[in-house]
Amino acid sequence: MTGALVAGLLAGYGIAVPVGAIAAYLVTLTARTNLRTGASAALGVATADGLYALAAVAGGAVAVPLVRTVQTPLRWTSAAVLLALAAHGTVKALRRRHDARPDEPRLTARNAYLGLLGLTLLNPLTVVYFAALVLGGGGGHATGPAQRTVFVLAAFAASASWQLLLACGGALLGRALTGPRARLLTALASSTLIAGLATHLALSG
Repeated sequence: MTGALVAGLLAGYGIAVPVGAIAAYLVTLTARTNLRTGASAALGVATADGLYALAAVAGGAVAVPLVRTVQTPLRWTSAAVLLALAAHGTVKALRRRHDARPDEPRLTARNAYLGLLGLTLLNPLTVVYFAALVLGGGGGHATGPAQRTVFVLAAFAASASWQLLLACGGALLGRALTGPRARLLTALASSTLIAGLATHLALSG
């Protein structure tokens, strides 16, 4: 049981900690809205990681070939969504560069959760990562139902703790953005990073 717990924590942090487009979007989303919205978005990311961890321990060897058959269209879809987010963020930032209010006042916590959940689910590398980890023996011998449950919950908890930390960082960043110009520069930097990561995702594989 302890082995499954430790393996789940390591797996969750292993997939969550590397900085990517999701992390950049989460931080800047929280900076432009509020901590409640950012925390909801963070839990959406963690939920996707937990679902993929569940798919990995439940599907095992079956999951990897199934995902690999659709990995290319999923990768292109994910890249397209990220590019759309980058373009949307840029246009909105430019339109509201003289507005003293936050960039996304209408975004609800529920929509933030669902949006980041869907965006993270588009990443096929996550399920391949978890499946390869389990098949390689990194699942802490999570062979029984109890061990699998512990592994999945630990992976979710690890991912959630990291994503919530990013959201808190975004909230602190938002407090430092006291002027329209600062928010504009942050939004443009975020959109540029997301577009670059989307391009890298499209060209990889």
